[in-house]
Amino acid sequence: MARRASSSIWPGGSGRPLVTVAAHEDMTAADLAGRFLLAPEGTVWQDGPLALAVRGGAICYLDEIVEARQDTTVVIHPLTDSRRILPLDKKNELVPAHADFQLVISYNPGYQSAVKDLKESTKQRFIAIDFDYPAPDIEAEIVVREAGVDRDIAHRLVDIALRSRNLRGHGLDEGASTRMLIHAGRLMIAGVGLAAASRASIVLPITDDADMREALNAAIEACIQ
Repeated sequence: MARRASSSIWPGGSGRPLVTVAAHEDMTAADLAGRFLLAPEGTVWQDGPLALAVRGGAICYLDEIVEARQDTTVVIHPLTDSRRILPLDKKNELVPAHADFQLVISYNPGYQSAVKDLKESTKQRFIAIDFDYPAPDIEAEIVVREAGVDRDIAHRLVDIALRSRNLRGHGLDEGASTRMLIHAGRLMIAGVGLAAASRASIVLPITDDADMREALNAAIEACIQ
């Protein structure tokens, strides 16, 4: 019979701690929950990031969860139903989730193959929020703030992005992201022209197809004039 244990690990201070884990295909359940390690004093247990968040009442954010193997992600199942516990089988311990513990996962639907998708039993344990691109004016404000360019340049970059997004399903899997616009803006702050910055940050990374690159370059020229 596994034993239950809980503790508060976060020292004083305001705000709730955030524990971020970038999921990948080599990540194991032990990487999340914890493992025994050799130390000078002998074998000691070390909590993984998920166990730390569970004990301390943090928000645990699993980024790109579909990149992890399904046999790894099942470790979160007991935490995301009425049980709210984390079994540490190797330690023979059941860790009840702190009252403030929250689990957040994210992934880009449609990018992954069928073998890289969430199990239905995992999906149904979460409420979902669907994020799309910001409205153009808001996206321009984001570019102004994050890249440091003026509003005219930011709106031109957003116009380029909108044109690229109109090509989704017509040769592009995905249009330019807000991140790409920020990269372009930062290049411009460093002295690179709008056309060159847009090509380096948007056109070249987004596609290898010569015809699509030509179409995107034409969109850039139209937005510069």
